[in-house]
Amino acid sequence: MSRRRNFFKSIDWWIVALYLILVICGWVCIYGASYNFEDSVFWDFNYRYGKQLLWIGLALFIGGMILLLDGEMYSVFAYGFYGGIIVLLLITLVVAPDIKGSRSWLVLGPVSLQPAEFAKTATCLALAKLMSSYGFNLLRLRDAAQVAFVILFPFCIIIAQNETGSALVYLSMSIMLYREGLPGILLFGGFCCVVFFIVAIRFGGDYIIPTIPEESFGVFLVLITAIIVHFFLILVYFGDTQYCRDLLIVNTLMFGVGYLLYKQFNFAVPFTKLAYVSIAISILYQVWRGLKTWKYSYMLVGGFLLLSTAYAHGASFAFNKVLQPHQQVRIKVTLGMLDDPKKSGYNVNQSKIAIGSGGLEGKGFLNGTQTKLKYVPEQDTDFIFCTVGEEHGFIGCSFVLVLYALLLMRIINRAEKQKLAFNRIYGYCVASILFFHVAINVGMVSGLTPVIGIPLPFFSYGGSSLWGFTILLFIFLRLDAANDEYGLSGRG
Repeated sequence: MSRRRNFFKSIDWWIVALYLILVICGWVCIYGASYNFEDSVFWDFNYRYGKQLLWIGLALFIGGMILLLDGEMYSVFAYGFYGGIIVLLLITLVVAPDIKGSRSWLVLGPVSLQPAEFAKTATCLALAKLMSSYGFNLLRLRDAAQVAFVILFPFCIIIAQNETGSALVYLSMSIMLYREGLPGILLFGGFCCVVFFIVAIRFGGDYIIPTIPEESFGVFLVLITAIIVHFFLILVYFGDTQYCRDLLIVNTLMFGVGYLLYKQFNFAVPFTKLAYVSIAISILYQVWRGLKTWKYSYMLVGGFLLLSTAYAHGASFAFNKVLQPHQQVRIKVTLGMLDDPKKSGYNVNQSKIAIGSGGLEGKGFLNGTQTKLKYVPEQDTDFIFCTVGEEHGFIGCSFVLVLYALLLMRIINRAEKQKLAFNRIYGYCVASILFFHVAINVGMVSGLTPVIGIPLPFFSYGGSSLWGFTILLFIFLRLDAANDEYGLSGRG
């Protein structure tokens, strides 16, 4: 009896309370989005709000079972869970029916399951097991390669299932890796990749400077951006003011004289080639400086310029040859390159109208016109947040975002207090995935990010999504409770 009392005392009820509030708010929004005036019985299983009640009940049962199981089991069987879910993903790829171009759903009679939702938890457990093993060092190439394999294996299978949005969630693991010792320069490099891709695509067809072909202008901007970033890296990290001064003089002379020749004499100045010259000079200097001082970090900065040049050309190829047409259109709509309010931009346009029409306080529960008249497709799944905005306004949206922020902060707080590396790493994985889902989903609904089709945690309709997030969160709750049960950390 005493052990059971200590167990319940050790559970973080703040996280449980936030979870329950989010789930209840999510059901209210699903009810508001799919409400039928002719049949208002909220337990009617012919409608999504009735089915969601069933999914919630099963989710609570699953969460309770997870809390009752031994916390050490998740570490012992981490690789087993991972291997099992990989097999299930491969089976899904082969036997799943084609649903809207995706082969990611297993149809089991009246119920459909998406294994990709549960693969996140299995991957988090495998990563926590690997990275908490004795002698693991993230900066060692072999160990880093193992981490990359664990993350990229399910990522590639889910990509093959044509579920790009679900696959991109795995990139959020970089937040956890940064906490566990991943060099910040690599995260900075990833950020640069995103920015360079946007610049190369967004300005790839803009005819601004006559001496630069349309298809090369985006590349030119990426090269100039890389030179500027490289300049500040040298200045901030190495304090090499002499080189920065020389670089500034050389570039000012090259581009300044070139601009004057173009403006005054209408001379066809090859600005892109000048950028290549500037990059070549910088790379050679970095190599020479690195060999002279035996500081290979100088060469690393030179490598940044070299990779930026290659990436500038590769981004356009990847956009046009690798991404599918509908994905290209979504990115173009998001970047303002294409105005297509009746087709590819319809969902986002209607969602923004719904959110904007809610104003400060919203139109009131069940009074949303955009949602009631079904103007917003997927308004109870991926676009559920627009229902919050229309019916409950800015105040309602802020309340929901504050709930998510509190949940994330509490998870991070508890993760930091774990004495076991396995628990801490898993906790940060949970926070990373939840943060990515919330940020991308809200950005997607608001038109700030491309539409990639990922659910809002605990809000969007669907059993697979709700169960997947419940399992993900409650395993951490169980690990945290076990941590306190045996007096490994104090409750805070």
